[in-house]
Amino acid sequence: MARKPTYEELEKTVKELERRQDKQTEKEASYGQDLFRRKLSEEALSESEAKYLQLFNTVPAAIMLYDAETKKMIDGNDAAFDLYGYSREEFLNLTYWDITAEPGKTKKTIPRVLSGEVKRIPLRYQKKKDGTVIPVEASVGLFMLNNRKVICGVSTDISKYRQAQKDLEKTNQELRDEIQDREQAENLLRESEEKYRLLVENANDAIFIAQDDAVKFPNPKGEEMTGYSADELAKMPFINLIHPDDRDMVLDRHRRRLSGEKLPSIYEFRIINKAGEKLWVELNTVVINWEERPASLNILRDITQQKKLEAQLHQIRKMEAIGTLAGGIAHEFNNALTGVIGNIQLLEMSFPDNKTVTGHTKAMKVSSQRMVNLTSQLLAYARGGRYQAKTVSLSDFVEDTLPIIKSNIDPSIRLETDLPRDVFSVKADPAQMQMVLSAVVSNSTEAIEGDGRIRITASNKEIDAAFAKSHPELNPGHYVCLSIVDDGKGMDEETVNKIFDPFYTTKFMGRGLEMAAVYGIIRNHDGWITVDSELNKGTIIRIYLPAIEAEEGVKKEAIVESATEMPKGEGTILIIEDEEMVMNVIRAALEWLGYRMLEAKTGKEAIEFAKTFDGDIDLALLDIKLPDIWGDKLYPQIMEARPGLKVIVCSGYSIDGPAQTILDAGAQDFIQKPFTVETLSVKLKNVLESD
Repeated sequence: MARKPTYEELEKTVKELERRQDKQTEKEASYGQDLFRRKLSEEALSESEAKYLQLFNTVPAAIMLYDAETKKMIDGNDAAFDLYGYSREEFLNLTYWDITAEPGKTKKTIPRVLSGEVKRIPLRYQKKKDGTVIPVEASVGLFMLNNRKVICGVSTDISKYRQAQKDLEKTNQELRDEIQDREQAENLLRESEEKYRLLVENANDAIFIAQDDAVKFPNPKGEEMTGYSADELAKMPFINLIHPDDRDMVLDRHRRRLSGEKLPSIYEFRIINKAGEKLWVELNTVVINWEERPASLNILRDITQQKKLEAQLHQIRKMEAIGTLAGGIAHEFNNALTGVIGNIQLLEMSFPDNKTVTGHTKAMKVSSQRMVNLTSQLLAYARGGRYQAKTVSLSDFVEDTLPIIKSNIDPSIRLETDLPRDVFSVKADPAQMQMVLSAVVSNSTEAIEGDGRIRITASNKEIDAAFAKSHPELNPGHYVCLSIVDDGKGMDEETVNKIFDPFYTTKFMGRGLEMAAVYGIIRNHDGWITVDSELNKGTIIRIYLPAIEAEEGVKKEAIVESATEMPKGEGTILIIEDEEMVMNVIRAALEWLGYRMLEAKTGKEAIEFAKTFDGDIDLALLDIKLPDIWGDKLYPQIMEARPGLKVIVCSGYSIDGPAQTILDAGAQDFIQKPFTVETLSVKLKNVLESD
């Protein structure tokens, strides 16, 4: 029979059981705590994931995760699905190669992404589900997920900004860099407040806030444009910057806008900087809250240079319009003068020994010649005065011309020249250029009271693209510059702007058509003329003519006296002329010279003669402007009806234009109205006797 345990043994056994029970309880408690902690961790993780998913799907930029090795998509946000046009299921079945439009560039970029060298790609082209290619700005990063390398890409569609950039490039080449900087800055502005600050500080436009009639928070460009520091601007009313003539308008608009009235946000006005310079600016303004009170955010652009270019363009168009009118007037004058001069000569030819008649006709010819000179100036202003362009050395031309005009220069005025021998040659009409030099030197002479100096220099100039930008009338290239500098009275800005207007005059500048003709002649030679002047400091006139490199030295032509005896001839001449007085003079002259005539007053009559006249027509005198057709359109029809017909073009306009077109098409010669019977007889004989 087993021995009963003693009390001590029982007590020891109970304690051992209690110890074991306590240890099991601790284990269970610890396990319970572990379960509790895990439960809390899982709940926290679930909450974190929920926040991540919410953030992930609400970010407006397209975010995608793809395997760094296989390039297979792992995940993407709603913005990515919307951007590329895929559903979530479709997107997760793609690889990165399915959305890139530049696989070659991408292959080169990915190793740099994996190495950490590239984290931002400013421009990459990607494609949507429908095949549309879009430009994006991308940020990329590499991280580990479930023991594999994953690339996170964030893409922002910049299609709108790229299109805006292209549109702006078309309208203003000069602002291209600025627009690009601004576009990039606007992207940075959306990313963070710090980048916005950098944009403001580095903008090429002045940016500031106007509040309480003062300028606050001006950026560096605003300080540069106004010449005032930020502290100075804060202490002065901003209206002090505005040109006095524009102050009421600017202040009125500012206050009305702050009161809530809707007004155009962009307008132009003038400011005066600290140095006293007037600048044209374009203001783009919007009402904002600044420090919990109404204010305006203002972007100020300096458009002074643009205004100057607009003024130049306006001046050019005005001159061209007046030039067209002047050309028409000159044409009518020349037609009338053809009748006057022709009848004077016919009168002299009818009474060669009558001294009374020749005495009167001599005075009439002098007056007529003055009118001829006037119409020559009108044609020159109308850009129709380059009659006989030749290759000339500008230095030689000035040297040869100065003795002719020196007699009109006061002896108290010193004439200096600097005419290098290495100056390029130009293609110019010496007679017209003599008119230019004479007019400019004459005006310089009149501007000088008492002792003075006129300096004439010639030099080669290289017009580069930068200079041509601000002078749209010039193309880049080689030019010869003729400068005439005087130390006379000078002119104010208003006078300079009007100096080339016909008949504009002051006490000493721009008589009649002289300077207007100068402008027309230079423009007709594909050149440009500039005037810089200041009251009481003198004037500088610069004439730019395109340079040519002559293969041979410029030869001076000897002046040949014309024959005094008019050559007569024979044959049938078709006169195509609508002006009855001109027709009468030509008819009488041709009869006297021994020719037979056919007369056509319209293009239709001329074509009919060419087709139906039963006999030879040896030559046609073709006027440019007829009631039913222009001469350059009539010429090919006549030649089709009667091949081999010789033609002399006759016009009150210059040789440039339709007349030159007819000559280029095959006509033999050109005669400028008004012409003399001698000139007509020589032209007819030379053309008829030519092969």
